[in-house]
Formats: sequence, C-alpha cells, structure tokens
Amino acid sequence: MYASVNGTRLYFDVDGAEVEVRGGELVRKPVCFVLHGGPGGNHIGFKPSFEALTGTMQLIYVDQRGCGFSDEAPEETLHIDNNVEDLEALRQHLGLGKVWILGHSYGGMVAQAYAKEYGEHLAGLLLVTTAPNSTFLAEAKAIVEEKGTPEQVAICETLWAGDFQSDEQLTQFYELMGTFYSVRVQREGARPRPKTKRNFRALNQGFGGFMKTMDYTKSNAAITVPTLVIAGA
Repeated sequence: MYASVNGTRLYFDVDGAEVEVRGGELVRKPVCFVLHGGPGGNHIGFKPSFEALTGTMQLIYVDQRGCGFSDEAPEETLHIDNNVEDLEALRQHLGLGKVWILGHSYGGMVAQAYAKEYGEHLAGLLLVTTAPNSTFLAEAKAIVEEKGTPEQVAICETLWAGDFQSDEQLTQFYELMGTFYSVRVQREGARPRPKTKRNFRALNQGFGGFMKTMDYTKSNAAITVPTLVIAGA
C-alpha cells in the first residue's frame, strides 16, 4: 500500500489485525511501526521473523523514502529529519493515535529522533541493535580493523566515506560483510536471498554526512514511555 505524505510516496505493509474478538469482547491491540536499517534498506528482511508479534500488536512495516518499494526521492532529501517527518505524516494519514516504534539499526536511530520531536505521540519504543550517537562509528571501524580481512577493511573504507557509486558495489559490500552481520553466515556461508532494492545514495548520505554528528543522548533522557533496548553478540 502507498501513502502520499510529506512530498513523497511511501510504501507500507500492514500485518495483523488492530481489533480482535477475545472471549466475546473486542480487544484493540497497540499499533507498531517497524523501521528498517541502512540507511537505504527495506522492510523485507523482517519477514517472516516478526509474524509472532502480530498476536499482541498490529505491525506496520514502512519503507523509508527512496527505499524499498517507496518512490525514488532526491538524494539531498534522504536525511533522518525527513524520515522522522515522513513517519509523523504517515501516522496522521492513517488516523492513528499513540504508536509503538520498533527500529532496527538505522531504524532505531530514526525512532530515537522521532521520540525527540514527537514523543507525545509515542506509546513505546523497541530499539534493536542500534546506537544513540555517532560514537558507534569509531567502535565499528576498530572492530573491522581488528577482525576484518583486507577485502573487508577496504570495502568499509567506502562505507565510512559515504562513497558508494552503484547498486552492484553496495551488493558487494553486503556479500563481503556477511560474517560480521550473522553467526549463521560464519558457520554455513551466505544463503541465497531475494534481490531487493537498497539505496546506496541513502547510505552515503548517512555515513558520509549526518550520522557523523548524530547525538540523541540528551533527548533520550527525557523519554518516559516503556522502552526496550536489545542487542546480541
């Protein structure tokens, strides 16, 4: 499904009912926006892993502007501030009250930015393998330099500089870096995955630009809604 909001057209997909009949009574479940990582990723990677969550909440998967099945967007608009405004515009477009946000990786950064600007519209946050500020960049660089192969170190230099030039180059990055993202890939090697759209320009805007100065540490201290911070090693 599509929504024309904030000067762009966003793709979203709804999974699960908002209202169910339980024991003869109508029960309204909380609504949760699910935000993908990247920048430049898409929602497909969440499926079918999150289906169990529909027993307790309605999920709305969102492809951020210029990403996944959403419309192309000018490169200069691929910024976290616009991701936040897009999400708020989509909330209003769907006629929703307070919502939960589940943000993974970069999506968690967008969730924190949304909490800063529109905390009054939040019911809760699920922050999965994400970061509150730009210090994660130095930590990530150190890990790659310590544990990476020469090929992995080289491709990450492109990431840190925000200098990807093509979809093929970005695909090569994810293929080379699979062992950093998945224990299963370390054990068994990469499995075939459907070809989905990633936006290397969005990734460049983030790593080469605004993520270098991102900091939600102070604004996070003002969050009062239930918040789960989760990561794995």
